[in-house]
Amino acid sequence: MLLNAADSTLLIVDMQERLQPAISQAMESAAVAHKLAQGARLLDVPVVATQHSSAALGKTIAPLCESVQSVFQKRHFSAVREPGFEAWLPPARRTILVAGWEAHVCVLQTIVGLLELNYHAVFVTDAAGSRRPADHYAGLRRIRASGATVITAEMALFEWMETCDHPRFRDVLQLVK
Repeated sequence: MLLNAADSTLLIVDMQERLQPAISQAMESAAVAHKLAQGARLLDVPVVATQHSSAALGKTIAPLCESVQSVFQKRHFSAVREPGFEAWLPPARRTILVAGWEAHVCVLQTIVGLLELNYHAVFVTDAAGSRRPADHYAGLRRIRASGATVITAEMALFEWMETCDHPRFRDVLQLVK
């Protein structure tokens, strides 16, 4: 099943200032997430984010926060377990692309929760990270085994556009080059 921009939401999980120094290859995953968020905005896909214990971990990292339209505060590792989370998600969009940190904890648990609520959960593996590469890999394997779709950011952008005739094709192409 290919992605459809009209049915998608991009959810950035806990890509926060004070967590960044601890994440393996944080700059790389953050750069990919930023490009994906910019592309999502160009293609009218809502971009939302969670912040876990923001008093301790800070806000969503810059410049990613510029693309985020709404932030949900959480204390549970799975955002889905927080009261009001599902109501907070943009309505009438059943495909949730999930990027963020830590892939094997908050990202994994949020994806499993979305699947339990019958969302089409999609893990954007190159826009995610963990403290250790082994944890990211283990999270990826468990996410895939749980039934989520696993993609890259570039796959998402081109599936959302569908054709090189899309009016935003050249703008999105500049992001991925």
